[in-house]
Amino acid sequence: MKIKEILKNADWRYKNKVLRAMLSEELRKKYGVRTMRVRVGDTVKVMRGDYKGVQGKVTEVFPDLGRIAIEGLMRKKVNGQEVPVKIHPSKVMIVELNLEDKKRKEKLERKSEEQVNKVG
Repeated sequence: MKIKEILKNADWRYKNKVLRAMLSEELRKKYGVRTMRVRVGDTVKVMRGDYKGVQGKVTEVFPDLGRIAIEGLMRKKVNGQEVPVKIHPSKVMIVELNLEDKKRKEKLERKSEEQVNKVG
């Protein structure tokens, strides 16, 4: 069985784990979390590959493929149509989080409090 097929038929919990990316040093210190699931609106920086160093907002997330699309990263198809370049989340670093979702923000704050309690 191929990886694409496994990912396509996988449970949503597994797909969420695949869509995680590491946080920048500042965010790690602030929230006490090493990785988070990438969401639309997060600002990420590409760390590996042809687009290394490119920074932009996540425009689309493809859970079935385990990939994300970043603002400004486009490629031309043979027919001339522009399509977003799909990048694996393990190759990017989250620089800024989209905290419009209250539940996501509360979860981060709760985790950061837990980290402080562990250390202190």
